[in-house]
Amino acid sequence: MKLTFLGTGTSVGVPTIGCKCEVCTSTDKHDKRLRASAFVEEGDTRILIDCGPDFRQQMLGLDFKKIDAVLLTHVHYDHVGGLDDIRPFCVFGEVKIYCDQITANRLKQSISYCFSEHKYPGVPNISLNVVRPHEHFKVGEVDIMPIQVMHDKLPILGYRLGDLLYITDMKTIDEDEMKYIEGVRVLVVNALRFSPEHHSHLTVDEALSFAEKVGAKQTFFTHMGHDIGLHEVTNGLLPKGVNLSYDGQVVEF
Repeated sequence: MKLTFLGTGTSVGVPTIGCKCEVCTSTDKHDKRLRASAFVEEGDTRILIDCGPDFRQQMLGLDFKKIDAVLLTHVHYDHVGGLDDIRPFCVFGEVKIYCDQITANRLKQSISYCFSEHKYPGVPNISLNVVRPHEHFKVGEVDIMPIQVMHDKLPILGYRLGDLLYITDMKTIDEDEMKYIEGVRVLVVNALRFSPEHHSHLTVDEALSFAEKVGAKQTFFTHMGHDIGLHEVTNGLLPKGVNLSYDGQVVEF
């Protein structure tokens, strides 16, 4: 399985507009973070996790290939704002969107033209497929199981794809969910910053505590803000097996 980080930044990206901090002015490419998204590939199967407003920019540097599915974690704009830019990939056929019922309902309002009975020419050829926590489904060669985490008071989805667990925008997780993620080898989880505590996102210390409970061989932090610090410096502070991810990073396992 191959995991490609398309974006690893929080909702405003890094650099943050108007900010002159050492991270936002860094010339290190690892400190440039588009909105959080990733590709998972297994054989000929290609799955996109989240499709934020930077999706078009993220795709320009990659091979133009079919997308078999898009897994959406939740409906916030930094995770769904690029769905209209799926349209070039529809030359390969319909692109299936998988999401929870809350997300499906809101997308039918925000991009209603994609789901109307009489679509005008050129509208993205996408379909909504509602999934529920703990109910397995397959996309090509990949077995997928959604799990539920909490983004403050909003229930959202994480996804287990074989040995990979991808979670973003989590603040808490019910203890009962832990049995569904036993044995994962690679964990991706959000870590917004060191401090102060945030009402809807994990801090670095909270993400480290969660990673220890999961016990994956490798853990990568994503959905990071500029105040997490310089990539090179912060990586040196993390324990073995835990790293900041970066845009364009490829992990094979």
